[in-house]
Amino acid sequence: MKLWLKRTMALVMATAMVLSGTAYVSQWKNVDFADANNSTWNGKTPKYIFLFIGDGMTYPQFTAASDYLGAVRTESNRVVSDNLNFMDFPVSGSATTFDSSSFCPDSASTATSISTGYKTLSGVINMDESKRVSYETIAEKLKEQLGYKIGVVSSVPINHATPAAFYAHQPSRNNYYEIGVELAKSEFDYFGGGDFLLATGKDMKQPSLYSLAENNGYSIADSKEEILSLSAASDKVIAISPVTVEGALPYEVDRKTGELSLADFTKKGIDVLYNNTGFFMMVEGGKIDWACHANDAMAAIKDTIAFDNAVAEAVKFYNKYPNDTLIIVTGDHETGGMSIGFAGTQYSTYLPQLSEQTLSYEAYDEVIEGYRANPVNFETALLDIEKYFGLVTKEKSAKTTYKNMVLTDYEITQLKAAFELSMIPASNRKLSEADKLMYGSYEPLSMAVTHLLNNKSGIGWTSYSHTGIPAAVFARGLGSQIFSGSYDNTDIYVKLKALTKVE
Repeated sequence: MKLWLKRTMALVMATAMVLSGTAYVSQWKNVDFADANNSTWNGKTPKYIFLFIGDGMTYPQFTAASDYLGAVRTESNRVVSDNLNFMDFPVSGSATTFDSSSFCPDSASTATSISTGYKTLSGVINMDESKRVSYETIAEKLKEQLGYKIGVVSSVPINHATPAAFYAHQPSRNNYYEIGVELAKSEFDYFGGGDFLLATGKDMKQPSLYSLAENNGYSIADSKEEILSLSAASDKVIAISPVTVEGALPYEVDRKTGELSLADFTKKGIDVLYNNTGFFMMVEGGKIDWACHANDAMAAIKDTIAFDNAVAEAVKFYNKYPNDTLIIVTGDHETGGMSIGFAGTQYSTYLPQLSEQTLSYEAYDEVIEGYRANPVNFETALLDIEKYFGLVTKEKSAKTTYKNMVLTDYEITQLKAAFELSMIPASNRKLSEADKLMYGSYEPLSMAVTHLLNNKSGIGWTSYSHTGIPAAVFARGLGSQIFSGSYDNTDIYVKLKALTKVE
């Protein structure tokens, strides 16, 4: 009896496995299939490829953004997360980010891994560890071998590390002028977003990068009207935001109505690049990283949402051409050691409070510069802290709807110490070891204020630098299946190479 039962059960299980396998194969019968483990692909090549890189953005950043959106949009006491566009992509994976010199890598080396499939040292762009051998990027291969049009977009300077890793080959990411020269010679079709850094070299005596680009056939569009008029007939173009801060787009939290966004530059990139042969466009949300370096949660969240709005432009394009389009969204590394949860708030978060912040640390630094130019007392600074960040003293507790936005005596002491340090010109400050841990290399009062708001809202930080956690990878469209699973960041290049069949 037992033997009969065992045989019967085995037969039932085998039948179920066959049926489930048949059902699984059936759902993919009209889809080219790939082996995600070895990155092989025997299907059609995607004609239109978008690669979005959120600099400094991994799980904490996009989770904080989605949690924030859910928290501010819900009217109930129930916790709800509001997914970003790319978080709903059907394929997701995870990529390790270490480079040849560190488990906490930099943007140059990680972008090199993504664009070429090779590890290298932190600070090196598309060259080996000896800094003698150059690597050809996926963008260069697609241009040369398949005739694809190529676009590179960034919210930070266009000769910064991540955008540079798709067209330049330099032993140091700080060679901004030399990187710009390579951009001018790249023959890529569209550059958009931030301005050039060191456009006339470190000595400010070199030929202008703008002139070099124009001499190589590029037109420079640097007004809103010129940029919005760009089209497929524009030929090679460099679209530079008419409003920049240190060569970058303003933080989204600071961007004024009507000023161009990362989504605008992405949309214009599609207009310029669209053709029947194909295109590849890399779009970087670079100021996510900058905000996380400064531990500014609100600035990071708003720029992550702005990055997602750029992804939404690609999704609109995908909806028109679903059988020819691939969208990949990832990060290069994590920045700041961001956490959702803080010791002072225990198991609770109060993310809607972040909305009280109406400007970035960067913009508040300018306010502090005004304090130094025209000295004010601490009480005046507290008025601005209330105005820009919503933090109030006990005497004004009735002015806030958030109970823990009221400053304690301990917190006021922290703010006053930071204020006094900020009133000393940076060149004259003598920072203690504790000061360096507390403020990093940033404006002390800006850091004290944003840290307090972050912590009161349930956001914590461990670093002013990069950390070593993996980057998430999301994909939608033709060939997206091979981006599932867990792998190294160099495999993003390997998978793109397999999909496009370039050599």
